[in-house]
Amino acid sequence: MKVLVIEDDRTVGQHVKRGLEEHRYQADLVDDGLEGLRLASGGRYDLIVLDLRLPSMNGLEMLRTLRDRGTTTPILVLTAQDAVDFKVEALRAGADDYVTKPFAFEELLARVEALGRRPKEIRDPVLRVGDLEVDTAARELRRAGEKIDLTPKEYTVLEYLMRHAGRVMSRTLITEYAWDYHFDPGTNIVDVVINRLRKKVDSGHSRKMVHTVRGVGYVVKA
Repeated sequence: MKVLVIEDDRTVGQHVKRGLEEHRYQADLVDDGLEGLRLASGGRYDLIVLDLRLPSMNGLEMLRTLRDRGTTTPILVLTAQDAVDFKVEALRAGADDYVTKPFAFEELLARVEALGRRPKEIRDPVLRVGDLEVDTAARELRRAGEKIDLTPKEYTVLEYLMRHAGRVMSRTLITEYAWDYHFDPGTNIVDVVINRLRKKVDSGHSRKMVHTVRGVGYVVKA
């Protein structure tokens, strides 16, 4: 597996590169945004580790440019910003996952491994979890081949959960992503949409797909 590391802090970059190579990954390191964009656009890498603060072109701009060009390579973002809205902005720009600095290399490695294991269809227009399918191009949902009608907001929330299938997403992250405003702990807007989704997606099926992790958030899993 070949990884491109784009990080302007040479100490951090070399640490990540050496660590990946010790685990038998091939890794290239660049410290400039435009050079990183050139290499990332070439399609020669299986995964990109991207810092968001870069000279000549920042990481968010690079993310958007790569996704606009149709690049589907998984991208793991490194960010020193722990604020929820910053993480949401990176995910919306096209990041597949993120690690907050300072980080333990073991966490970064685990996320790299998870992205490397991710089936290719998860990065294709059709997202699949069990017999649940979302066609992101047509914005359509089907379960066991049967079409399920969703409101625009229900679709947005479900697509977000399916893009992070198996990972518990907090109410805060869901709200920031789907409604584009800061989380109000007094609102139950996420719970209302999740309840509607559960009725539409799981009704009549013995295997439930939309799960609540009490006190943490929600997850879609087979």
